[in-house]
Amino acid sequence: MNRYAMSAPEPRGTGTLPVRPGSHGRLVTLLATAILVAAATIMAVTARSASAADNPYQRGPDPTVASVAATRGTFATAQLTVPPGNGFGGGYIYYPTDTSLGTWGAVAIVPGYSALFANEEAWMGPWLASFGFVVVGVETTTRSDGADARATELLAALDYLTQQSAVRDRVDPTRLAVMGHSAGGAGTILATERRPSLKAAVGLAPGTPGSLSMSTDQVPTMVIGGQSDPTVTPSYLDNLYATMPATTQSDFVQIAGADHLFFTHANNTEMKVLIPWLKIFLDNDTRYTQFLCPSLADPSGISLYRSKCPYVPPGGTLPSPSASSPSPSSPSPSTSTPATGCTASYRTVSWWQGGFQGEVAVTAGATATNGWTVRWTLGSGQTVTQLWSGTLTTNGSTVTVRNASYNGAIPASGSTVFGFLANGTPSTPSLTCTVP
Repeated sequence: MNRYAMSAPEPRGTGTLPVRPGSHGRLVTLLATAILVAAATIMAVTARSASAADNPYQRGPDPTVASVAATRGTFATAQLTVPPGNGFGGGYIYYPTDTSLGTWGAVAIVPGYSALFANEEAWMGPWLASFGFVVVGVETTTRSDGADARATELLAALDYLTQQSAVRDRVDPTRLAVMGHSAGGAGTILATERRPSLKAAVGLAPGTPGSLSMSTDQVPTMVIGGQSDPTVTPSYLDNLYATMPATTQSDFVQIAGADHLFFTHANNTEMKVLIPWLKIFLDNDTRYTQFLCPSLADPSGISLYRSKCPYVPPGGTLPSPSASSPSPSSPSPSTSTPATGCTASYRTVSWWQGGFQGEVAVTAGATATNGWTVRWTLGSGQTVTQLWSGTLTTNGSTVTVRNASYNGAIPASGSTVFGFLANGTPSTPSLTCTVP
């Protein structure tokens, strides 16, 4: 059938369509708008293509605070079961199904003493894979394997993944990382010493009976602990992290209220910090530095944070401020003028009609603190209705917040946060921070 058979007949007379008054101008405006939209789209695509060309390992759309904290990334995933053998007790492989983007960085994860990966860390597999990593979950040869054996099993699992597994052609063998919980975290530290070519490591409440040191660690390592962990206590982790060489890129995170088993349950508090860490050092993706530097973009749920910013992968460069800074969604954060021993910075977490939530990060100076006090003046119509992780007193419009019993001691260059709810409209206060 002729595709023009149903066309409307041409109007009689001149053989041309009549032009209504003013329609020519509207057509010109519409055409100009269409051209501008097309040009903007081409420029955006070109910019993204150039960015990806600069870094062939970059995967996924530009990240946001919300996307990093999401329970799933943008990639569809699949799963394989690994039989026992090859130097470890078997396990599971999780991987992105997309084959159009080249190979992926990979991370091996091992559980703590007497635990099974399937019971305690399996939730992390599809989560991380959906963000663009191949994950091998390691079951140990025996559940009583110590840290030394768990280090061996982590490295054996990576060798199997890159050399023998059914997805070996999807993995970049030069971009590998290790992660573990408790004794598995100690095994992670030992694995970095044995294989300094690893690109990244994450220790989740790492600990083991006897001596453990990070003094020879050259691999970029993030250590995450729990504020209320009775097994791998905060003081134990402080002492362990203090052995990290100053020249090694590292990061220390303490999760508010977390106990030793916190890491064995699905949560986005640890994931929103360790995903950027893996992205930076496995994928050389400096789009993710904004979530860790100069401070946490989303410090909610974090009671202590110590960084060594800026974080730059080997051979990498930091993106321009315009590329790395999150779009403002609240009043500009306020930082105190450096006072004796500490500084304080404020941000508005969220706001609504008649109220808002604020958060203040307190950072120690060159020496540790044994207590701190933050003060500011409330804006017109503001009143603080609730405050946590600190002790509140008010005198007219003057707010004074002193440390709680558990967060007054901040290591040098470390930080802690407190939050509050308030009535009124959010503003940008000028803060002062002092120590006793």
